[in-house]
Amino acid sequence: MSSLLTGRIDLPVSTNKRTAIAVTIFIAGVVSANMIASTFGPNAVPFVTFFFIGLDLSLRDYLQLTMKRWSMFSMIIAGGLISYLMFPDAGRIAVASASAFTFAALVDWTIFAIVRGRWILRANVSNAFGAVADSTMFMTLAFGAFMPVEIFTASLSKIAGGFVWSYVLAKFFKQSIASAEKQVDPSA
Repeated sequence: MSSLLTGRIDLPVSTNKRTAIAVTIFIAGVVSANMIASTFGPNAVPFVTFFFIGLDLSLRDYLQLTMKRWSMFSMIIAGGLISYLMFPDAGRIAVASASAFTFAALVDWTIFAIVRGRWILRANVSNAFGAVADSTMFMTLAFGAFMPVEIFTASLSKIAGGFVWSYVLAKFFKQSIASAEKQVDPSA
């Protein structure tokens, strides 16, 4: 099994600082997405899905390179739990959000581990699966019905956001990603 499936890769110390920043942004992104959506309602969904969920899906892919499996799983669960704890009065919406976020992150994590190739490819393929999982679960749990048009629209927005954010993050984390790719595939 590759080290991407089994745990953390040895990266430079500067990567630890970037990992801490990425974890902080990841958790803040979940909380911000829920705060904005609960404050501004459905009108905020396109903004939230593009900017915050797309960012979180791509950040999670970077973090998979730098964190141990148990740390990654703990971060995913923490993001879902914090999301629920911050918005308990929203009831069904809060449960749907926390559940969808956690499920989508686990789907994204699994697909990222299976797909081979450069980080940018793996990130975007896994983001597409994570986006569909998140949209399907959230819409169905939050509104009690399968809503294909809304699921499709939200999924496209998350995929587009993930695409943009994956390129931004690829530039910001260029050295860490290159180092991780070389450890997994020395020809990279």
